[in-house]
Amino acid sequence: MNSLYQSSIKSLPLLGHGKVRDNYAVGDDKILIVTTDRLSAFDVVMNEPIPGKGMVLNQMTDFWFSKLGHIVPSHLTGVAPESVVAADEVDQVKGRAVVAKRLKPIMVEAVVRGYIIGSGWKDYQDTGSVCGIKLPAGLKQAEKLPQPIFTPAAKADLGEHDENISFEEMEKRIGAELAAKMRDVAIKLYTEASEYAATRGIIIADTKFEFGLDENGVMHLMDEVLTADSSRFWPADSYATGISPPSFDKQFVRDYLETLDWGKTAPAPALPADVINKTQAKYFEAIERLTGEKLKA
Repeated sequence: MNSLYQSSIKSLPLLGHGKVRDNYAVGDDKILIVTTDRLSAFDVVMNEPIPGKGMVLNQMTDFWFSKLGHIVPSHLTGVAPESVVAADEVDQVKGRAVVAKRLKPIMVEAVVRGYIIGSGWKDYQDTGSVCGIKLPAGLKQAEKLPQPIFTPAAKADLGEHDENISFEEMEKRIGAELAAKMRDVAIKLYTEASEYAATRGIIIADTKFEFGLDENGVMHLMDEVLTADSSRFWPADSYATGISPPSFDKQFVRDYLETLDWGKTAPAPALPADVINKTQAKYFEAIERLTGEKLKA
């Protein structure tokens, strides 16, 4: 399987490299988004790729765009990535890229939590709330919430941590009408996706969505959607409360890094081969369990 740490498309203007994605301009109104095999943990990009990870993320996102397209339009254009690059660059985009509409990003991430875990669990232990939303007393770690909650985050610059903000702060930043629409759409997306995932033996504990506006002000779902990078996926057959359940993501990488004397800032420490292999296996298992099909290499 081809592994791609960083793309080098010369036939299109480079817009920039993100933590995982490389973006190129396709005319004035479209973007080629190449999902690489880079992996970030604690907002630091690791030096080693996870082979095939970018293809998993790309194909998982396409799966969800198709399944949830009746709720909100996506950034997809239907243009084949292979058709916008030079012949000798096709291998860099095959199975791991999309040509997307060039949207104006809304600089607030739409985070939906259906279970109490991670930073939400820490917040709840300290305050009885998550991001200012009061929750019932006595919840256990990883317990399902009475209903999903919306906890927006302000998007940070590359290498910085996103900042949880209140819904009131979100309204101040982007306006009350757009904030309410983002919240309602995000909760609907999460709810429908969770119900489907449950039929595949997967719990979606939480996720984040990103939205953008087109030239007419129409809101679109963009970036990655309900992947193992943007969500916590738990196998239902090993789920229990009172613990942090095993997940289909970079858990092996995070667990390894937590054993090191490392300040969680660049440069990243080297990842051992067994951590890379276990992480790759989790991503591959996630897409197969979710879609019922193996990765299309």
